[in-house]
Formats: sequence, structure tokens, C-alpha cells
Amino acid sequence: MLAANILPPREFSLQYHGTRMKLLIRNLSRTTTEAELRALFEAHGRVQSCNLVIDKKTGGPKGFGFVEMPGPGEAKAAMKTLNGKDVGGSKIRVKKATPKPMTDRNAK
Repeated sequence: MLAANILPPREFSLQYHGTRMKLLIRNLSRTTTEAELRALFEAHGRVQSCNLVIDKKTGGPKGFGFVEMPGPGEAKAAMKTLNGKDVGGSKIRVKKATPKPMTDRNAK
């Protein structure tokens, strides 16, 4: 048990006390831009970060990305409203992102 005067690390408080939420957006059209994705989520609240995952070989989007919102209530509302929405001809899937397990490959 932690002593009353010891605060948990910043990462702990951000992840477990709900001050921000990272969302995974899948099944994006390959033509969807980061600006379009950001605008889609900004309709539901403030967006702290937004990025599409890019294929290293082709230089084009892989069809998924991440949006981080500082307000968990706004993030949950965006997730509920946008999951299954048609964006650029594709029904996107939105869910809470889970931390990637640490492996030798991503430890580089």
C-alpha cells in the first residue's frame, strides 16, 4: 500500500485515473487523411493527438490509426457515435486502444 504522501508515477495516473483516452480506429479507407480523422473526432470534443499508421514499404496508410482525447467522457461518446459509421466508403470500427505487449521486436 502506498503511503499517503507518495504519488503514483504520471503514466499511472494518466492511464488509470481516466484523464485521457486513446482510441483505435480500424477499417479506415486508404484515402482518409489525418485532418479528416481529426475533424471527425473533434466534433465530439478536444483531440490531443491523431495519427494514421503508415506502411513503411508503400508510404501509404495501412487503414487504421489512433486518436487520443483528454476527456474520457468525450472519447466514449465519440466511440459510441462513430463506431460503424461510414467514412469514405468504409464502415469504421472504433474502440479503446490497449497497450501493445512488449516484445523483443518493438523494444528497438
